[in-house]
Amino acid sequence: MARFEDKIAAMLAGRDTPTDFIIADAKDADMAAGLSATGLTTARQGRRFRTRAEYIASIRDIIRQDIVDIMLVSCSILETLVEQAAFAGTGVRSAIRANDTSDLWRCRGATYTKTPSIPFRSAALAGAQTDLGLYSMTFVNDAAIDARSLEQFQQFRTDASAVNFRYFMEIFNPNVETGIDAEHVPFFINDMIIRALAGLRRAERPVFLKVAYNGPAAMEELASFDPGMIVGVMGGGSGTTRDCLELLHQAQRFGARAALFGRKINDAASPTALIAAMRHVVDGDMKPEEATRFYHDALVKDGITPLHALDDDLSLTESVLRHAA
Repeated sequence: MARFEDKIAAMLAGRDTPTDFIIADAKDADMAAGLSATGLTTARQGRRFRTRAEYIASIRDIIRQDIVDIMLVSCSILETLVEQAAFAGTGVRSAIRANDTSDLWRCRGATYTKTPSIPFRSAALAGAQTDLGLYSMTFVNDAAIDARSLEQFQQFRTDASAVNFRYFMEIFNPNVETGIDAEHVPFFINDMIIRALAGLRRAERPVFLKVAYNGPAAMEELASFDPGMIVGVMGGGSGTTRDCLELLHQAQRFGARAALFGRKINDAASPTALIAAMRHVVDGDMKPEEATRFYHDALVKDGITPLHALDDDLSLTESVLRHAA
């Protein structure tokens, strides 16, 4: 049994501690951005996108570190990782991206992210080499569009039940204009999440949720609504190291019990050093500022050039984080 199952069990029993906070790494971006999802190599190697083999090697480094609880990848990447026995001897749980809606498609030159989300699934659940996946939806305050998303969600649950496939659910902020005042959007999302889950029996519900951090009030409202509903936070853009660690700290402070970060980890000068710093923050060993310094010390020790000078990396660039810092 992987750590993930133990932590979920502790949360549902009401006996979880900060060390049960779930950290997941999202390396599924090839289903969104294609070739450019792998990230750029370091300056010494020339600024180019990493090859598939290099991308998989970076994933294996993180799995071997054995700190993250979930490694989320595409079916094609998981197939290779399984062939390489990458998870053997670790407590890391494998998961796949179970759907890839059109608002995820960030291919170079494309404008899909600027149009309402269209439900779509590439992955077949049967034969996926894992029984856990991520399902995402984006609500935009359009009855026809949102109803279609919910209908596809219903079909996914039917397909998942047929093969004993479990899922965690990601709800993005609207990617198009909704007609809702900006200050009310976080609460529209909270209401739509609860509305979407209200008709589901316990066996049909997601293992946990992944939502954007829209500030203390929205996070606390959702996380405190039902102790049996585990709320996690998504990472968003790369930002500074302090942004990453402050996001973790604030989300946990206001009720989140999981984090699934993609670009924040993938774009770091040292993903493994950043993950170590993240673990220190959620375990309560370090505050975000201290953990940022810890991260820079690790870079120096490993001879890695930081992407930002320490003073710059200690700054908060994401406005939503400044209110409770």
